[in-house]
Amino acid sequence: MKILVLHGPNLNLLGRREPSVYGSATLDQINAALSRLAAELGVEITCRQSNHEGELIDLLHQALDNDVDALVINPGAYTHTSLALRDAISAVAIPTIEVHLTNIYARENFRSKSVIAPVVSGQISGLGVTGYLLALRGLVSLAAS
Repeated sequence: MKILVLHGPNLNLLGRREPSVYGSATLDQINAALSRLAAELGVEITCRQSNHEGELIDLLHQALDNDVDALVINPGAYTHTSLALRDAISAVAIPTIEVHLTNIYARENFRSKSVIAPVVSGQISGLGVTGYLLALRGLVSLAAS
């Protein structure tokens, strides 16, 4: 099983960007934890990050050519604004779990609406790094059922 993990804008600053909000884990640490769990679960994982909407969309399109079976995505702020990203997720039609380190529903009003949520298999928010790990486990479980 091949799983793609996409991290959206500003997530490259994790560990330095508002640690009181997003925690102290860096993106490299999150990716390392995902890689360890992927090895344990016997799945192949590729982690990518971009601050550019178009690049994230290109990576989604490439997922079809690369026979990716499932997707974990933290769209960052694009969660609330990007219909293009939403449409790309819908177009590739692979099981997808949306992840957010913080509880987007307990923050500013504008963060409580996800345009991505209607086209994904599930959403995990507010559990920090654990949310990514649960998403990976969830996708493996979905594939087995």
